[in-house]
Amino acid sequence: MKTSVIVFPGSNCDRDVAVSLEQSLGTAPDMVWHGMTDMPSSDLIVLPGGFSYGDYLRCGAMAAHSPIMRDVVKMARDGVPVLGICNGFQILTETGLLPGVLIRNNSLHFICRDVSLRVERNDTLFANRYEMREVIKVPIAHHDGNYFADDDTLARVEGEGRVAFRYCGAEGQIDDQSNPNGSLNNIAGVYNDTGRILGLMPHPERLSDPALGGIDGKGMFESLLQTVH
Repeated sequence: MKTSVIVFPGSNCDRDVAVSLEQSLGTAPDMVWHGMTDMPSSDLIVLPGGFSYGDYLRCGAMAAHSPIMRDVVKMARDGVPVLGICNGFQILTETGLLPGVLIRNNSLHFICRDVSLRVERNDTLFANRYEMREVIKVPIAHHDGNYFADDDTLARVEGEGRVAFRYCGAEGQIDDQSNPNGSLNNIAGVYNDTGRILGLMPHPERLSDPALGGIDGKGMFESLLQTVH
């Protein structure tokens, strides 16, 4: 299985996700610099977390126009699976590959802590190792993680079952107290219409090894191993 991690100026989770991919999938990914114009052949593309271009202008807006993104967008539209984590999620919304936007946390503060997530679908290549409605613990680290969409877009995302994960309480309850950033409907991650593109704000790579304090994020990478060839 060939994987690629796109590296932008300001990426800071590229090596973390590369380690998780290698540990789970058995091969090291290609680390692809944003300024390249030709993507290597890939079975999976990952846009990692960080602060691409210093989050100037708008988070992910400048990275969405990096040279390599032309190939990433084309490959994604041709069906190559794409995973965008945190800043990667922001980039995917800026390219139009995912609906909605990520805006400033409602607290106006950077948030870095573990949160509980409820698995909303387990029939996708990213989540088949989880149980439906399973509650997992995954860290967040963002300033602009508040998922927002207009009423029609939100209705479509919900109606088409494109919500991947929701922020929840320890028992799986969905309420304001378990929402760390103000995201509409406690949305923590969304799919595109085919389920082959996933954007999520939490960082599964940061809890994918016992040495990191937990392995709840490992299920995502193991899911990919089972279904992506």
